[in-house]
Amino acid sequence: MVKTIFFVAILFMNSLTIIAQDLVQSGPMVGYSSMKEALLWVQTKKAAEVHFEYFNKEEPKKRFKTEKYTTEKKFGFVAKLIANEIQPGKKYTYEVFVNGRRIKRDYPMEFQAQTLWQWRTDPPEVNFAVGSCNYVNEKEVDRPGKPYGSEHEIFTTIHRKKPDFMLWLGDNTYLREVDWDSRTGFLHRYTHTRSLPELQPLLASTHHYAIWDDHDFGPNNADGSFPMKKTASEIFKLFWGNPNYDVIDKGGITGYFQWADLDFFLLDNRYYRTANNNQTEERQMLGKEQIDWLINALTFSRAPFKFIAVGGQFISSEAMYENHAIYQNERTYLIQKIREAKIEGVIFLDGDRHHTALSKMQESNRVYPIYDLTCSSLTAGAHANKEELNVYKLQETLVGQHNFGMLKVSGPRKERVLSIQILDKDGKELWIKQIQAKDLKYKSKRR
Repeated sequence: MVKTIFFVAILFMNSLTIIAQDLVQSGPMVGYSSMKEALLWVQTKKAAEVHFEYFNKEEPKKRFKTEKYTTEKKFGFVAKLIANEIQPGKKYTYEVFVNGRRIKRDYPMEFQAQTLWQWRTDPPEVNFAVGSCNYVNEKEVDRPGKPYGSEHEIFTTIHRKKPDFMLWLGDNTYLREVDWDSRTGFLHRYTHTRSLPELQPLLASTHHYAIWDDHDFGPNNADGSFPMKKTASEIFKLFWGNPNYDVIDKGGITGYFQWADLDFFLLDNRYYRTANNNQTEERQMLGKEQIDWLINALTFSRAPFKFIAVGGQFISSEAMYENHAIYQNERTYLIQKIREAKIEGVIFLDGDRHHTALSKMQESNRVYPIYDLTCSSLTAGAHANKEELNVYKLQETLVGQHNFGMLKVSGPRKERVLSIQILDKDGKELWIKQIQAKDLKYKSKRR
């Protein structure tokens, strides 16, 4: 009798664990990292109580817990919790609990606290991934014919590279016609994309930051007139884990983060945008207030590399598709401000174009060259060449297949070097370039 009761109890406990596993819709995902806290994210299938437990890998017996949170349908059953008992430079293993039951995964669930290097050592080496245009097929609502998304195993490849973090450069999901006119549709699309099986290991052990472009904002080529833009902003913030949003208090997703000695400026190219074909008023992609904030922030920055992330291609000699050259006056204004303020170390990171290319623009020998890495596409349709008219592109960097970027910044504090490596879905190197921080400086005037 005792054995029977014990056996039944074991079966009951196992069934509770299985039920808990089945309650997870997507994630967990690691969001931003700082020296004292990190964001942890998970989505359940229905209302459930969620919390995380974590421990320093060097002291596995000393465990910490986040607060508990009960997920709600109106917020997509998403939980965003803060691990706030961490120490600089330490690496942590974490576990997610749903309704009191630990969720098991067959891949690592880890995060790190950023290193306190200032006034002590040279900054650490930083490795991060970049990419854009991720299309996850849903046959019932996709266009008939060949699926637009493919080779999702690229996320397994990125995961194996073990970047410190990944910066998503827009079109991270593709809203469909059935999605973009309702909050329900937004929640469905973001949930569907986030639930991709190949994505889960990468989400669980790499920190993630993101900007958007038209397809995760609204319809193709959507602009500031889009009536659902407040909903778009709400759902984007719900599903991503940046440390801040809307730093200019205008409703969009403009933000900033720092990693080691590097600064990242996350721009919003949709919320304030004039329609591409509207020639009746002063045209803008970013808007003067966002640009003025950017120039202020860049001027304050002491980073050897100042990465400006924006959804659409910034450097191109030709006004085509949705690049910034079709807003020529605004782009000229931004470049002039960078030059007038003597801001050094600027590099643009963007996506959108469904191919990858590195562009280099230098107006004269009195200024340093501004580089623009356009990195696309992760899984959406890719094509060979629509850059034939862009004289700024480095021809050998043109890639027309699914790819991603691995960027590494290394070297002593005053001799930092950026390595840009572009790889295919299997991790094969397609090209690599190096840029030294000292080459992104203005020449001193002779006395």
